[in-house]
Amino acid sequence: MATWSSLGFQDSSSPLMEQLLFFHDHTLLILAMITVLVGYMLTMMFMNSYTHRFLLEGQTVELIWTVLPAITLIFIAMPSLRLLYLLDEIYNPSLTLKTIGHQWYWKYEYSDFTQIEFDSYMLPINELPLDGFRLLDVDNRTVLPMNTQVRILISAADVLHSWAMPSLGIKVDASPGRLNQTSFILNRPGLYFGQCSEICGANHSFMPIVLESVNISTFLSWIMKMSN
Repeated sequence: MATWSSLGFQDSSSPLMEQLLFFHDHTLLILAMITVLVGYMLTMMFMNSYTHRFLLEGQTVELIWTVLPAITLIFIAMPSLRLLYLLDEIYNPSLTLKTIGHQWYWKYEYSDFTQIEFDSYMLPINELPLDGFRLLDVDNRTVLPMNTQVRILISAADVLHSWAMPSLGIKVDASPGRLNQTSFILNRPGLYFGQCSEICGANHSFMPIVLESVNISTFLSWIMKMSN
């Protein structure tokens, strides 16, 4: 059972990821229906001995196998286009976070507050607490308030990186000299783990991302602590 559960997506932690999961299930159902139909037709062709030596055309059949795939593509394309626009939309953010990819760690800056910035390195195994996550935990977690529209600005200082958070449905390239942006809402508290998803060098697999989602009062207390 654990093997099957590991093959799927992570549980969604944002409204956009929920929409991505719904679209995945919707498309998978259509593909399953097509697979069953084509498999049934192939099986029937092998198992019967029907022949039609003088068949020259079949306009009705040609019309059906042209129109049905077109309708099927419409059922896939319309939700896909809607989702693309939702993912690209930047709403009025309540908080802006800037992250810069380095070889091989992340630097975070809270643009709405003065002088709140820190580097986030992966914790080595000999410093990992008993309840820590090997190769995923960091020394400085990125704390964000839940149920708040957060805009994240992503760039890099040296080579290409990619800021990816699967449970939020986010994967944005960090390019030197370029500022990419996206937005999200954390709809529940907890710890969320991600990693750099661009092959950026020898220690590419050792620059994890950890977001800590907390309530507003806890976030403000953390901001006050970081400011002092």
